[in-house]
Amino acid sequence: MVTETGTNVTYVEDEDDLDEEPGEVIESAPPLQVGEERVLSNFGIKKKLLKRGVGWETPEFGDEVTIHYVGTLFNGTSFDSTRDIDEPLTFKLGSGKVLRGLDNGIATMKKGECAVFTLPSELGFGVGGREGVPPNSVVLYEVELLSWITVVDVSKDGGIIKKILEKGKRNELPGDLDEVLVKYHIVLGDGTVITKTPEEGIEFYVKDGHLCPALAKAILTMKKGERAKLIIQPQYAFGEQGRDANDGFHTIPPSSVLHVNLELVSFKPVIDVYGDSKVFKKILREGEGTIIADEGATVTIRYTARLEDGTIFEKKGIDGGQPLEFIIDEEQVIAGLDRVAATMKKGERAILTINPEYGFGTVEVKRDLATVPPHSKLFYDVEILDLIKEKGPWEMTNQEKIEVAGRKKEEGNLLFKEGKYQRAGKKYDKAADFVSEDESFVDDEQKFVKSLRISCWLNGAACSLKLNDFQEAIRLCSKVLDYEFHNVKALYRRAQAYMEIADLISAELDIRKAIEADPQNREVQSLLKTLKQLQTESNKRDAKLYANMFARVTKDSSVATKKLKVETAGDEKQEVEMGKEVGIR
Repeated sequence: MVTETGTNVTYVEDEDDLDEEPGEVIESAPPLQVGEERVLSNFGIKKKLLKRGVGWETPEFGDEVTIHYVGTLFNGTSFDSTRDIDEPLTFKLGSGKVLRGLDNGIATMKKGECAVFTLPSELGFGVGGREGVPPNSVVLYEVELLSWITVVDVSKDGGIIKKILEKGKRNELPGDLDEVLVKYHIVLGDGTVITKTPEEGIEFYVKDGHLCPALAKAILTMKKGERAKLIIQPQYAFGEQGRDANDGFHTIPPSSVLHVNLELVSFKPVIDVYGDSKVFKKILREGEGTIIADEGATVTIRYTARLEDGTIFEKKGIDGGQPLEFIIDEEQVIAGLDRVAATMKKGERAILTINPEYGFGTVEVKRDLATVPPHSKLFYDVEILDLIKEKGPWEMTNQEKIEVAGRKKEEGNLLFKEGKYQRAGKKYDKAADFVSEDESFVDDEQKFVKSLRISCWLNGAACSLKLNDFQEAIRLCSKVLDYEFHNVKALYRRAQAYMEIADLISAELDIRKAIEADPQNREVQSLLKTLKQLQTESNKRDAKLYANMFARVTKDSSVATKKLKVETAGDEKQEVEMGKEVGIR
């Protein structure tokens, strides 16, 4: 059965057949019952279940499987068996180590499963047969899948092979920014120990790398608690140079292959909160449930805040002190702390690294325990003790929705007057959300709700214009015009936005409609004058552009004409010369 023994023969199919995937194709069929036999139709073999396996996973081609088998002829005569020597066979599934038909059968088995596979002659030993197997014989293999090790080609080029010895406990994988705690034991091919971690392991950030390039690449494919064996080729280890002995690190000869027993003990997720590498959150302890302290939530936190040199400048809720309570997105704390708190759950604890842009900036600030110098990077150890989220519209009565929407609109107005247009815009959006469902309000509420909603959209459009978000301004004004197609403010602000994105035709249409609705409106008349100036400037630019284009075309045409004249004169001269030669007069 095994090619390497010299006494067994493996039937080899054409190379075109090697792309066939393993596994039982009748995925929709019910599971085999003990004693039941089924044809694995894609492969032309039969499988009879003798003993159920455990779990639901099956090995894949490339995995390292360990089996016991007994090979017999159809009449029951045994010709090969691992049972006889009481030594199971371990091999890479799909590598050609066993009959191809048997490879496909094993790929349908679960750990501990025992089955009989019936292989037709063409999938067995064919017309040649083998010792103990006549030509063109049907053969049967009773196989027990003892175990298998999942094998992963981490680098996709055979440079880093990972054999999973023990699977991890959860599905999450570490990211490039995360801090990992690992244990490893590294040896050369001859068993020489290169190095190993202390019993408690070693911590490092994946992005910073550690020891050799292969280690970080492999860790990114591992789950918490996973143990694996790595076989690392020189190009992912220490290359042709090797490494000298130092600090308890054994010499690595040039072009050495490393064998690493690696365990990912745990990892702490690190999140780039703003996406600009200015605020990081490293999660020390996961929070409870799924509710996060998003915008408008009231949170209670305790924390210790330090400078880069370790100086503690503030404590809240520590050593019997009073915790800090604040509302998310109300600028009651520094921007970095505010934004991170909005991503946290109750009970979550994290270390925050906040660059000056999201901290205290360029100014010196006196805090409870120390002064924070300008341009300081800050470090917070924060825990969310409690959070109370705002009630959603679906939890409120109609009167409550109207009251909340009105209050948020007024808060937006105050922020707008202070020049805080982004926060004001959020307030208007929230207010409009609370009164967005027409059908939930009764007739005597409809008119007021509609007016409130339109007012929020218009104010939101004004914020968008201030923030140069012209597409959002157009969107909000268009929502108003869907309700009131001659709303002068909506037409005016949408025309402003169109002018900013150089859509002068759409801007003129809106201005004309606004003048039709309110002929005496001075702001609209002024906007029309500005539009005419822009149109005049645009026409001048177009005229200059076309003039330049025409000049180039004329020049090109003149050159082509001169060239044609020269060529024509040359042709005429040639014709005269030819005429002389043949006697033409």
